[in-house]
Amino acid sequence: MAKRSQKQEIFNSRNYFILAAIGSAVGLGNIWRFPYVAFKNGGGAFILPYLVALLAAGIPLLFFDYALGHRYRGSAPLVLRRMGKWTEALGWWQVMVCVTIAIYYAAVVAWAGSYTVFSFNQAWGDDPAKFLMNDFLHVAETPGVGFDFVPSLVGPMLIVWSVVLVTIALGVNKGLAFANLVFMPLLVIMFVVLVLQALFLPGAAEGLNALFTPNWSALGDPGVWSAAFGQIFFSLSVGFGIMLTYASYLKRRTDLTGSGLVVGFSNSGFELLAGIGVFAALGFMASQAGASVDQVAGGGITLAFVAFPTIISQAPFGALMGVLFFGSLTVAGITSMLSILEVIVAAVRDKVHIAKPIATLIIGIQMAIDSISLLSTRTGLYFLDITDEFVNKYGILAGALACIVAVAWIVRKLPVLKRHLNRFSSFPAGTIWLVMVGVLAPVVLGYMLITDLLEKLRKPYEDYPLHLLNVYGWGMSLSLVVAGVLLTFIPWRRAIKTDFDEYHNEHEVSA
Repeated sequence: MAKRSQKQEIFNSRNYFILAAIGSAVGLGNIWRFPYVAFKNGGGAFILPYLVALLAAGIPLLFFDYALGHRYRGSAPLVLRRMGKWTEALGWWQVMVCVTIAIYYAAVVAWAGSYTVFSFNQAWGDDPAKFLMNDFLHVAETPGVGFDFVPSLVGPMLIVWSVVLVTIALGVNKGLAFANLVFMPLLVIMFVVLVLQALFLPGAAEGLNALFTPNWSALGDPGVWSAAFGQIFFSLSVGFGIMLTYASYLKRRTDLTGSGLVVGFSNSGFELLAGIGVFAALGFMASQAGASVDQVAGGGITLAFVAFPTIISQAPFGALMGVLFFGSLTVAGITSMLSILEVIVAAVRDKVHIAKPIATLIIGIQMAIDSISLLSTRTGLYFLDITDEFVNKYGILAGALACIVAVAWIVRKLPVLKRHLNRFSSFPAGTIWLVMVGVLAPVVLGYMLITDLLEKLRKPYEDYPLHLLNVYGWGMSLSLVVAGVLLTFIPWRRAIKTDFDEYHNEHEVSA
């Protein structure tokens, strides 16, 4: 085997990779986004477009990311640089998306951790909405940019950043693999207990009926299909460097497609489990309030930090339910955040050749400062809401579209990736895979982006002031692309081979 200039980190076991990949995919969106998206898009009928999206786009794009990372053995910028000089910028675009997400994601994880503690004495009292906005976040009445700090938010964020950075600095096996080996079984146990507790609440059946009763007419709405594909793209961590980076740590003789199937179906299984647990609890909430489920159902922060505290206050053994729910959010958030930070650290380490602990320290401290400075303020929630909406659409989706088009139609490497997938994989990637990745995925992503763009041009997102949308939304989205281009001008260290494609050769495979 050819001697490498820098030791490549390798997962000791394929199972470690699978756990880490599932840990990345299973995040906050599985718990608080999927149930509401399914409910609003046809209920039980939504399962059909969801499964179609999983099989036609989600799993094929997992294979795509795995093949890229495993064949070219590097971070997102290095992998794409090895395909063509100009495509490196697409890799840095993905890295900058991860930087942006990590900055605000840490805050939500910290809030979930705080609410885990609050659950013991139900500190939110009789009005969880008022407690969240006024007593906990101290949100400014007028959306804007401000630096009025909320001291009580700083400590939890410091803890989250410390846990994540120490774990990343310990390396792939002692850090990432070990953390997921501990956290993922813990997450599953906590969430299964939570779901079982929710199922025995009065009114749970009404909640499940509301979620799973099919509205077949919804299948004729293109927006429902778009929502299904969007949920799959967001929940599987495809298209912004995570799965690509993780796959670069796999041993050469690895069943890539078999691993992808396990990760894809595990993620969807957890989403369905989350839907059952969340709507069973919402059914109880509706029965207590004498309302219908659709009157109390919501998604995102409203579901997590307003609806669930209300449920916890009313449910038998509410403190236990609170610890399980917010503990699950915290653990799921940490495992996802680990994967996001790994993308950034791996890219910097490849580019400038510094030890991983040093790279983690340099990058992590600066990001933690930025994160606390922006999200521990009275206007932090506005930053989070706008940035999350825009970076998901014009960062993740647009970046994925650009990468797929570049690889499939400009450098034309899809056939090469297909052959690589089929070397040791148990599930063959054939012509249908080429069509799904090279044709279907770009069409769907393009449709989603165009319809979203037209909607945002027609009506400002959430009626926020235009200057705020221009800074946190459109400006942030454009800055990610500009930063991606500028970072390509930093020279690669000499020992890194960036100007060839056939990095994966026969004697390396047989070694």
